[in-house]
Amino acid sequence: MTYQHITIPESGTKISVESDRMHVPDNPILGYIEGDGIGPDITRASLRIWDAAVERAYGGRRKVHWCELYMGEKAAGIYGGDFFPAETLDAIRDLTVSIKGPLTTPVGGGFRSLNVSLRQEMDLYACVRPVRYYTGIPSPLRHPEEVDIVIFRENTEDVYSGIEFESGTEANRKLAAFLRDEMGADFFLDAGLAIKPISPFGSRRLIRKAIQYAIDNNRASVTLVHKGNIMKYTEGAFRSWGYALAKEEFREQIVTEDELWDEYGGTMPEGKILIKDRIADIMFQLLQLRPGEFDVLATNNPNGDYLSDALAAEVGGIGIAPGANMADHVAVFEATHGTAPKYANLDKVNPSSLTLSGVMMLEYIGWNEAAELINRAFPQVMEDRTVTYDFARLMDNATTLSTSQFADALISKINRL
Repeated sequence: MTYQHITIPESGTKISVESDRMHVPDNPILGYIEGDGIGPDITRASLRIWDAAVERAYGGRRKVHWCELYMGEKAAGIYGGDFFPAETLDAIRDLTVSIKGPLTTPVGGGFRSLNVSLRQEMDLYACVRPVRYYTGIPSPLRHPEEVDIVIFRENTEDVYSGIEFESGTEANRKLAAFLRDEMGADFFLDAGLAIKPISPFGSRRLIRKAIQYAIDNNRASVTLVHKGNIMKYTEGAFRSWGYALAKEEFREQIVTEDELWDEYGGTMPEGKILIKDRIADIMFQLLQLRPGEFDVLATNNPNGDYLSDALAAEVGGIGIAPGANMADHVAVFEATHGTAPKYANLDKVNPSSLTLSGVMMLEYIGWNEAAELINRAFPQVMEDRTVTYDFARLMDNATTLSTSQFADALISKINRL
């Protein structure tokens, strides 16, 4: 494939997908998008960290060949004002695995959100957010070490589908009249209206991915999170479709919570994964009081959005929260925070959200040795209290590092492992 502004490294080899399996060469070409605001600072730091971990783990036998892709403000400067160039989408599909910094959404028109547009355009239906505690990070919990949870959030349906109608518009009046006159609905005059689609197809593929992840990573349980006590035909259906899929496609690997008590007397059979569900509002309390009871969460869109940020606050905040948006094979890993433009080009902010998203990326391509080096080195830097300003203000006797200095400290630890 020929691109106008993107240059594919000649020295690397693209990841391929054959017979529904991803094949990763020892010299893969991976895409990266710097992002806006603080994006260039944290991307430069993270690229150095990932390369150092790969070099340390494999001694030159494996190497990532990075390909810069463009989206957001940098893309607009290159593509004549286009924040969302089509060839970048083509390259993301072509390369299979990419990572990006935070992106600005244009103000006053255009895309509601570049991130949402990317997910919908690429059908990246699963937002995956692992949340775990690293020793030495300040936490409001008494036992933050109990937090090790992976959230699978449906990315394309529910309120994020963007089907809404502004108060006072002709389209709003037509829909309101239909709902009142034809469907018997009752709501206040001039209400803004939105449609909340949740489908069997969208729910099942998200829950399938969550259960398969639990199987592949020896996780103990998958919890379906929903508000089905109120929204019975959308979120309640999400729950029902989830249990049905688990029984249909994973019968030999799973036990439902009802079966656990009715058939096994509450004793979990060896080698099985527990499938259970919880109502969304109570999950906020449970994740604070008893996070050790939960392992993998599968949830519809807004519930997963709220819960992932709340859970991140228990282990250091969204500034170190990694994430990814995935289809069946194509995956875009990302920093989960915003662009923080007032800190742009100051070499000041914490790069850890993007860095740890890169850990997810290394695990995704099967380079677990390199990923584990970063996972082992990261808490050592925390315990030394050599941190960026956001953590330094929460620690006693901390040494404040710049973004690039933090990368230096982490690389130094990696090279000693």
